[in-house]
Amino acid sequence: QVQLQESGPGLVKPSQTLSLTCTVSGASITTKFYYWSWSRRPPGRDLEWIGYIAYSGTIYYGPSLKSRTSIAWDTSKNQVTLQLYNVVPEDTAVYSCARVEPPYFALGDPPDPEWYTGWGQGIQVTVSS
Repeated sequence: QVQLQESGPGLVKPSQTLSLTCTVSGASITTKFYYWSWSRRPPGRDLEWIGYIAYSGTIYYGPSLKSRTSIAWDTSKNQVTLQLYNVVPEDTAVYSCARVEPPYFALGDPPDPEWYTGWGQGIQVTVSS
């Protein structure tokens, strides 16, 4: 079974860069046809999809954060990373990584909820000075 674990700082100051790591075990991040996704849930708000990296290394971002978000991976460590630049207090949220198994070649499409087949527990990130 796949396991995902988020790690990174719990507190970031405004204007800084948030860097998070998702460590995957039980499955290779290069295995077809998995996507590795980042999402966040701000307090009192719905889950917001940030983006994903597919098994091939292709990356797609959601529209709201794409201008200041970067997703990458280290296949030797089986890790997926997230960077969010120039953070503001409104970026305070629980950030989660997940495995997505789309039923078709869905690169560029936001993941449907039923496509998720594994989740990390999430990590609380607070943006405050």
